[in-house]
Amino acid sequence: MSQELFVVAYEGDDDSGSLLDYAIARATKEGAALHIVHVLEWSPYSFLTPQEVEERHARRKEELARAKSAIIDPAVEKASAAGVTATGEMRYGQVVELIAEIARTKSAAMIFVGRSGSNSVAARVFGSVPLGLAQIAPVPTVIVP
Repeated sequence: MSQELFVVAYEGDDDSGSLLDYAIARATKEGAALHIVHVLEWSPYSFLTPQEVEERHARRKEELARAKSAIIDPAVEKASAAGVTATGEMRYGQVVELIAEIARTKSAAMIFVGRSGSNSVAARVFGSVPLGLAQIAPVPTVIVP
C-alpha cells in the first residue's frame, strides 16, 4: 500500500507556523507524506523584446533559487525534523491552477492552504487562493486559519 500524499500550498510567510504545523500534525497522525509547494506569480508579456525576455528569464531563475532556499528548504527541513516524509517544489505561474494541477498529477489525497488575511476589495472581487482552490481542487481542500 502506498503512502498518502498531502499537498501544502505554502506562502512562506506563515509567521505563526499554523499552516505548516497543522499539515505536519495531520501527516503524522495519518502516516502521510507532504509535498510543500510555493508558487511565484508570473505573467508573461508578449510585447517584450528578445533581450528583455532573456533578462526576465534569468531573473526568474534567480528568484526561484532564492525562494527555494528561503521558503521551501526550511519548510521541508521542519517537516522532516518532525518525522514526516516531505518534498518541496517551486513553480512560476497562476497559484490556484498550479496547485490543483500538482495535486492531480501527484494523486494527492488532500490540499492544505492557509486562509488569506486579506480583506481587500481586490481579494473579494477576484477571489483568493483558498477560495479558488475550494472551487477547482480535484481533492478535498483544508483551509487553515
